[in-house]
Order: sequence, then structure tokens, then C-alpha cells
Amino acid sequence: MITTAATSWDWSAVSDFMPHFWDGVLVTLQVLLYGSLISFSVGLLWALAFRAPTRFVRWPVGLITEFIRNTPLLVQLFFLYFVLPEAGIQFSALTTGVVAIGLHYSTYTAQVYRAGIEAVPVGQWEAARALSLPYRKTWTAVILPQAIRRVVPALGNYVVAMLKDTPLLAGIGVLELLQRSRLQAAQTFQYTEALTVVGVAFIVISYLASLLLRSLERRLVH
Repeated sequence: MITTAATSWDWSAVSDFMPHFWDGVLVTLQVLLYGSLISFSVGLLWALAFRAPTRFVRWPVGLITEFIRNTPLLVQLFFLYFVLPEAGIQFSALTTGVVAIGLHYSTYTAQVYRAGIEAVPVGQWEAARALSLPYRKTWTAVILPQAIRRVVPALGNYVVAMLKDTPLLAGIGVLELLQRSRLQAAQTFQYTEALTVVGVAFIVISYLASLLLRSLERRLVH
């Protein structure tokens, strides 16, 4: 007869893990911050390219974004980290992870921006033309402020999604939260404490990020 001993919680294991935990938090937040910046900025460029007057810009951009969006992020990570160095292009694991996650999610934020731009009333475009506003001024002063105001909640959802995908970076050796907990648990054979702390940390970070984005949304609306 096989019996299973009850697992007891060991606070000393939590205490031992905490220095590694904070290192993992720092790396995870770095990936989230810089990945979000890349995603939002490149995604906006994709969205603007979708509205280019020539199909020789729209079609290649459409093909590239569809390819990236329909390819698993983990495959993209492996390609950037293991294949590109053969062509002489090499970055650190952290930089590669940030670029990969930012580029991957830029294809999603591009569609969010695109929907926001298309939701701007036609009258706004007509008013800009009636005022003889330059093309760049029309975008920066009239269209984009209204479009971005509409899409902040959707962009916030992708920030949370990026956070939940950061553990994939362990595949190329980035010591983010989950990888730190796995290494600590492998040394002490106490998996419950480290993994529980990491799970709670992801919930807390996600909640704080959602609060921040709601606050930003209220400011933009009002």
C-alpha cells in the first residue's frame, strides 16, 4: 500500500528563496516594461503602415505581421537566440527575450491601433482637411490622440498577457521569476514554497498593472 505524506509549509524555505525572488522580479519587470515599449511603438508603426497609400507597403507589412502573429513565441525566441548568431547577429539572453516578446506582441497591438484609428469619426478627417492641416499634424494632433484614448483598455490586456508569457524566456536562459523558483526548488527539493510565492507574485503584479492602466484610462477619457 502506497501512502503519501502531507506536505507541510516551510517558512524557512520561503526566507531562503526571497533574495532570488527579488532578482527574478527585477528581471520580469524589465522584460515587461521594455517589451511593452517595443510592442506599443512598433505596433503603432505597423498600424500606420497598414494605411499607407501604396500596396507595396501594405502587403509586405501584412505578410510579416501575419507570420509573426501565427508563429509561437517560443519558436521565435529560439530562432533569435540560436539561429541569428550564425549570421553574426547576437544579443544577450535578456535582450533577445525583450525584443522577441515586444516584436511578437506588436503584431497584436497593431490590430488594436488599427481598430482605434478606424473608429475615429470620418468628420474628424474632413475637419482636418477643411482646416488645411498638414498630413503629419492631422495624425499627431487629431487622429492619434482620439484613437489611443479608445484603445488603452485593450492595450492593457496585452500587458498582462506579456507578463504571463515571460516564463517562456526561461527557454533561452533568462532567469525570470519562474526560472529562479525552479532553480531554487531543484537545490532544496522544496517546490511548494517557491512556486507558490511566484504564483502569488504574478497575481499581484497583474493586479497592480491593471490598476495602473485603469487610472491611465480615466485620465485619458477625462
